[in-house]
Amino acid sequence: MSTHAPAPSPALRAARRRRRVGASLRLVGALLAALIILFPLYWMVAVALSTRSELLGGQMRLWPREVTTENFERVLDSFPVLTWFGNSVAIALVTSLIIVSINLLAGYAFAHLRFRGSGVLLLLALSTLMLPVQVIMVALFRLVTDLGLYGSYWAVILPTAASAFGVFLARQFMLGIPRELIEAARIDGAGHRQIFLRIVLPLSRPLIAVLFFMSLLQTWNDFAWPLIALRENELYTLPIGLLYLQGQFGADYGGTMAFALITVAPMVVVFLVAQRWFVQGFASSGLR
Repeated sequence: MSTHAPAPSPALRAARRRRRVGASLRLVGALLAALIILFPLYWMVAVALSTRSELLGGQMRLWPREVTTENFERVLDSFPVLTWFGNSVAIALVTSLIIVSINLLAGYAFAHLRFRGSGVLLLLALSTLMLPVQVIMVALFRLVTDLGLYGSYWAVILPTAASAFGVFLARQFMLGIPRELIEAARIDGAGHRQIFLRIVLPLSRPLIAVLFFMSLLQTWNDFAWPLIALRENELYTLPIGLLYLQGQFGADYGGTMAFALITVAPMVVVFLVAQRWFVQGFASSGLR
């Protein structure tokens, strides 16, 4: 008897060839998309490391002839960048922690508590996503002024202490937690606080990573509201400082790109570290 495996049929060979071609096309498409997305970041780095004479002379290439850090040194010496950086870190961290806490509690309530009007309340919360922030800025300004918070960190933190999309994301994630676990805990005499802390919270680590990163990114890049709510130079965040730099130095492309790179780099690092939990959290929430 022959031990050779039968040759694949022409239809099978054609199917395999189509799969290889499809995989190659997807790989090429992914590489092109990555290049298009990463090129602005690459150009920011290239300009930030270029000499001023090369930029003003119009001889800029894809990579500078002479790499220098003079743009970073000039920006750090001329502006309180470290102070603004610390302000951004403090505001972003405190705001993100508050947002995550509120969204987790609200998501648990909408997912596992039954109370009258829960559906209407969730719908009202989600309807706020259709309102641009510019519509409510006047009302927010009057509110923080009446509360005596204008010009302080809390004027930036408290108005953004909850997120309708975060509540919806938390609800969708917690709906995927088996109800048998919660019912078993209730039979054992556990209350809602114990169920949330001992069962729901440990299972929600991917969700916490997603909510925290989304809140951190949004707060870190927020510009319009901190510009209105903060009045002291020492309280500015990095996005406001970037506008301040442009107004002072004019067409200083190297300094502007150096400052922009200082602003962007922390979020890039955070995403690279947390991307696994970020993707896992979105997949577990049922959103695609």
